[in-house]
Amino acid sequence: MMAPDLAGKRLELLRDILPGLARVAVLWESGNPYTTIGFKETEVAARTLGVEMQSLEVRSPDDFDRAFETAQQQHPDALVTVDGPLTLDHIKLIVDFAAAQRLPSVHGAREFATAGGFLSYGTNIPDVLRRAAGYVDKILRGAKPADLPVEQPTKFKLVLNLKTANAFGIGFPQSLILSADEMIGGA
Repeated sequence: MMAPDLAGKRLELLRDILPGLARVAVLWESGNPYTTIGFKETEVAARTLGVEMQSLEVRSPDDFDRAFETAQQQHPDALVTVDGPLTLDHIKLIVDFAAAQRLPSVHGAREFATAGGFLSYGTNIPDVLRRAAGYVDKILRGAKPADLPVEQPTKFKLVLNLKTANAFGIGFPQSLILSADEMIGGA
């Protein structure tokens, strides 16, 4: 399910929706090697897009208050979450903060969008699970796990939360609506 290169794409999506995007806060779990890669990919995308990036590092649940306070002081235009175990365990806290600050937010996991986040773009979990079942089948038929190739995700899911967008007074471009896999709070 790992696809750290999507971190940059998420920032591009925000820029497409918010053409005046100048500063983003990036919430990430700094003690996690995977989220570190995603954070670095977001940095590269931010430089390419000319967007100032503010790092909001968390290592434990106790770090969220400090991270949110820092974000409030810096007044970002949007929030990007690099999903990891810690952020996934605190979806409601993150989404509630973004809503209270009226920050459009982008995340990798669909659960953020269903909890009220602005949008999510990430690995299509049902597809990954189907592919994993194929691996299990091969192993049960005698294939050696070490001989099977490691695969990256190939299908991704874009989820737009129309209710949150409407609450913020932001419209999604028609092209994004047409390419969305799921829309929450609207037709």
